[in-house]
Amino acid sequence: MTARHRVVIIGGGFAGLRAARALRSAPVDVTLIDRRNYHLFQPLLYQVATGSLSPGQIAAPIRSVLSRQKNTRVLMGDVVDIDPAGKRVVLADGAAFEYDSLIVAAGSQTSYYGHDVWQQWAPGMKSIEEATNIRHKILYAFEAAERLTDPAERQAWLRFVIVGAGATGVELAGAIAEIARQTLKNDFRSIRSQDAEIVLLDGAPRVLMSFPEDLAQKAAGSLARLGVRVKTGVMVKNIDHDGVTVESHGVTDRLESKTVIWAGGVTVPPLGRTLAHRTSAETDRGGRIKVTPELTIPSYPNIYVVGDLALASGPDGKPLPGLAQVAMQGGTYAAKAIVRKVEGAKPLPPFKYFDKGELAVIGRAAAVANIFGRHISGLLAWLIWAFIHLMYIVQFRSRLTVFIEWAIEDLTFNRGARLITGSAATDFDFNKEMASGDL
Repeated sequence: MTARHRVVIIGGGFAGLRAARALRSAPVDVTLIDRRNYHLFQPLLYQVATGSLSPGQIAAPIRSVLSRQKNTRVLMGDVVDIDPAGKRVVLADGAAFEYDSLIVAAGSQTSYYGHDVWQQWAPGMKSIEEATNIRHKILYAFEAAERLTDPAERQAWLRFVIVGAGATGVELAGAIAEIARQTLKNDFRSIRSQDAEIVLLDGAPRVLMSFPEDLAQKAAGSLARLGVRVKTGVMVKNIDHDGVTVESHGVTDRLESKTVIWAGGVTVPPLGRTLAHRTSAETDRGGRIKVTPELTIPSYPNIYVVGDLALASGPDGKPLPGLAQVAMQGGTYAAKAIVRKVEGAKPLPPFKYFDKGELAVIGRAAAVANIFGRHISGLLAWLIWAFIHLMYIVQFRSRLTVFIEWAIEDLTFNRGARLITGSAATDFDFNKEMASGDL
């Protein structure tokens, strides 16, 4: 009796989960390995960071999602090495798993462009832990400002700086502005939350560089109406406990802020660099692995690289963006290609990305969308954004609870997950400050 084809999938994100689901009826044995036990819907992570949603509403246990898929097992573990010659993956605890086909969908992590020391002062937003840390910093800032009497110190707590004006940065800036202008406007007695200053920084000449210019201008207008100050063409030179140092046109400036959030870029995880070394694969500056038109590593047709880790080209020859829809289509393609090989069928044609467009939300009933080349903004774009995001959430229960939360928020501006948990590097000891007489 011939042994069944073994497929190992590294990563339970958009690409990995989509690949696993596409193999549900295939004559293969699937092993999905992830460091976490849950699939995270990252496009809504900023709503956890700003108190609109709770982590459980945008995360789903991978075992639960794949529980009815009898040819699939899920393992929680950290893959640290890949042996292409021996066809096996090695976990941090020493366990090893052999494969006939491998799908690497390990995702990406926040990049500080060589300044990792900034991470403690300016958290990124790639995980639930980072999102809840940002939520802590945002809400804590208003609490600290309420206790302070010195105007300069108070303003430093009420100034929020977001580095990076892509979709994540724009969405964060709009959400923080709504928190300050609407959600908290009646909650404090010593401060006016509306006096909070939200600053959005980027080295590019405008916000949303991946969007058409007319949509980017509309997004900038929506941000301005919310009171967000946008500074483009600005390079960050340093981030520390007390704020950000920036440079523009040779002039250095300082922004005193206790709440700096990094939305400035991503890089590959260590496993990506290990795989590139093991296979002698070509990479770009960010470490993404250059793949063939079939999404495999050259000379290794049984290793598929999909999602943020892959450097794949579109029809125009330009690299495909690190978007969820690219990852999902890549994961599905890899799974179908493996099935074709196992069944001895004709190979799939080269991967062709179908671009459905991109969206970004700025605030209540305000969004921009480039859908199939059609430029849409305002309420209609926001409704499209909401519908698409709800449909892509994995579990029906989560879709329902997210819809209810959004309905309540749109009617009342109330955010139901405004909990300060954990700690942040910029926190101070209220008791100590009170005793010193500085408050």
